[in-house]
Amino acid sequence: MDTTTLPLKGEFIALCDLLKLVGIADSGGRGKQMVADGIVLVDGQIETRKTAKIRAGQVVTCLGQSVEVVNS
Repeated sequence: MDTTTLPLKGEFIALCDLLKLVGIADSGGRGKQMVADGIVLVDGQIETRKTAKIRAGQVVTCLGQSVEVVNS
C-alpha cells in the first residue's frame, strides 16, 4: 500500500477535498462519490460523511493508497 504524508495548512481539511488534493480522486465530485460508495476509510473505519473534517493525526485509506495527515 502506498503511503503519502499530507501537511495540514489549517485546523482541518474536508475529506472530499483531501481525496482530490492527493490525487486519489480526479475531482471533488468523484471524491464525494467514493465516500458515498463506502470505499473510504478514516482511521480504519468506513467514513460516510463526504465533508468529514480530517485533522492532523488521522489516516485516510482508499483504493490501496493511504494518506497520513500531519501538522505543517
